[in-house]
Amino acid sequence: MAKNIQVVKFRKKAGPQVPPEPLTLAALNLPFASSLERYFQFSLYLLIVTGFVALAGTGHLDWPSTVFVAAGLTFRGYLLLRNRDLQIPSRWTNYLTILYGIVFFGDLFLVSGSYVAATVHLVLFTLVIKLFSIQKPRDYVYLAVLAFLAVLAASVLTVSGSFLPIFVVFLVLAVNTFIAMEIRRAMIKAVHRGHIPNQQEFTKQVVRWLSLNSILLVSGIGAFAAVLFFLLPRFSAGYLSAYAPTTEFTTGFSNQVQLGEIGRIQQSNAVVMHVQIEHGPGGMDLRWRGIALNDFDGKTWKNPAPEIEVINEETPMRRLQIERHNLPASAPVLAQSRLLEYRVIMEPIGTNVMFLAPVPVQVSGRFHDIGIDENGALSNIDSTRFPESYEALSMVVQPTAAELRRSSGVYPPEISLIDLQLPPLDKRIPALARQITVNAHTEFDKAAAVEHYLRTSFGYTLEMSTRHPEDPLADFLFRRKEGHCEYFASAMAVMMRSLGVPARIVNGFRTGEYNPVTGNYIIRARDAHSWVEVYLPAVGWTAFDPTPPDPRYAHGGMSRLMSYLDAAQEFWREWIINYDFSHQRTLTNAATARSQHALWDIGRWSHDTYQRLLECTEQLKQRFSQKPVRWSMFLALTILTLFLIFNAGRALRGIRNLRIAHAPSKSPRLAASVWYERMVRTAAKRGYRKSPAQTPREFSASIRNESLRRSVENFTDAYERARFGESSADAMRLPKIYEELAKK
Repeated sequence: MAKNIQVVKFRKKAGPQVPPEPLTLAALNLPFASSLERYFQFSLYLLIVTGFVALAGTGHLDWPSTVFVAAGLTFRGYLLLRNRDLQIPSRWTNYLTILYGIVFFGDLFLVSGSYVAATVHLVLFTLVIKLFSIQKPRDYVYLAVLAFLAVLAASVLTVSGSFLPIFVVFLVLAVNTFIAMEIRRAMIKAVHRGHIPNQQEFTKQVVRWLSLNSILLVSGIGAFAAVLFFLLPRFSAGYLSAYAPTTEFTTGFSNQVQLGEIGRIQQSNAVVMHVQIEHGPGGMDLRWRGIALNDFDGKTWKNPAPEIEVINEETPMRRLQIERHNLPASAPVLAQSRLLEYRVIMEPIGTNVMFLAPVPVQVSGRFHDIGIDENGALSNIDSTRFPESYEALSMVVQPTAAELRRSSGVYPPEISLIDLQLPPLDKRIPALARQITVNAHTEFDKAAAVEHYLRTSFGYTLEMSTRHPEDPLADFLFRRKEGHCEYFASAMAVMMRSLGVPARIVNGFRTGEYNPVTGNYIIRARDAHSWVEVYLPAVGWTAFDPTPPDPRYAHGGMSRLMSYLDAAQEFWREWIINYDFSHQRTLTNAATARSQHALWDIGRWSHDTYQRLLECTEQLKQRFSQKPVRWSMFLALTILTLFLIFNAGRALRGIRNLRIAHAPSKSPRLAASVWYERMVRTAAKRGYRKSPAQTPREFSASIRNESLRRSVENFTDAYERARFGESSADAMRLPKIYEELAKK
């Protein structure tokens, strides 16, 4: 049997079409909402600017990126101030994003050569494009995340204490922005559904309290984070800044240094390291030895294939192994020497060279392996750790003049083979060396004569020559007659070798500024220096400095403000960047000792106070027993005085209320409040207590006694007209109505 089959299609009933939610509050055409919208837009803009400032402040952002982003942010700020908007079409946004995806790989492999730098460029490009292509509400979140990535990149590229205030500002703006974002989102949704908030309450409360609440919230977060930071176990894992690009220090203190490298370093004022000398006063003149170089080809000093001996912390007699390299011939003069104990806190300058006072004999720190070359230069060869700080012990050798002039005339074979080599020289250089030392007979006298000649006959300058002479030393000695420390040190080393005396140059730093607040020395890039070490058979390698004083180098006393700023930077490095388990142990020991001392002080103070109270009590007892009447009267007067003092405010208020109640026409509002309080107390005696949640009308309606209720309603009418309408006539009626009410 055939059946008729009917196909029925069910369709969803079409409801009212709801328009999409607007992107901004301005689209709602609500005047009171525009203040929140502008507040949010400016907060988000400042958040992005702060993230960019944190990144640019690291000094690792190239100038094209800086100019590009700064121009975009400036233009965006101009549009916000003028209350305008500019949107790039989404099609062009997609094209630009795809194009930069290709550029990113070119930047990574051909331009920057660093994943961090290329990623930073990608973040900044995306940030600027997104600023002018906001299409959906989630794009605002996207912009805030990009600003956070900029701050994260800044934290990778720097360990400077200046990052902290910028980050605090960023955190306040971030909390502020996200709270405002949530408020505006909820408001858009509410208005879109037909719920319009009260204009007066919104204008008075939201914008005013938003900033204050953000600051309070960030303060709480900061306090809680600080407690967690200092209490949770922390093990050192190296710097994030190890991913940062290397600097000129890498080449200036490597095994191959071209003439001019140290001069370029000296043009920077950046802090390189802090040195804390144990039991050392300010004003000490020391050199911090970095690397010594032997081979010179006329333009470049180098150590072609340095022999590095690895000394790790498990090696027995680690100190003696360092002594063996650095004190081969100093034993006869150790009696005239002293030990110098100090601690070095390094900035991340991109080199693993360890800068130490001559002559180092012991080094310790949070690294496993130390490398020491044939010249006695030490370096950290532990690839997992940057040498951010280390403690050292140096032997400051102070031979006498007679010992320096003592000559054996015999040099060890390894010294003669390496440190007497010369490149092809201009004939005038050996002739000048012989002329200078014509009256010198010992190696020391010759070295002193050459040092004196160079210091007094030539000028100091950091200006680099635009010419590239074939023989830089001959050009320095016979044409320019001025230069910086590399030229002076190289000229002396070459002249000493031409006289048959072994010599080499050393690159390192001079002492630097002394900070009286911390008691530490601040060594900056401008303190980079080159000097000469001459081999004297009686005492070994001896330092000479042929460079005349640098006019820039006259360190004045640090201003108090700069001293405190440097102290804050040093605290940041020591207790934030370098904070680990050893610092926690030091902090715990100090806190335990101080707590025990404080408890002992409190116990002693409590015992002394108790003893004094006992003595006073005994004295009062004796005096009271001698004159009981007088002391009883004194005690009564004292109690009465205290009672009056503690109740003075209540008494004054009572007197004021009585005065107002007897003259209600002078202050109708205050009189209405006074008489209403009396009425409420009288009603409570009748069994009708007013709840704080009840209005005067609700209270009068809750009274069951009809006669009393009518009197209370009559009183309430007069009260409201006097209280809110300032009616003197109604205020005058209140005492009479109250008397009638009190009789019922």
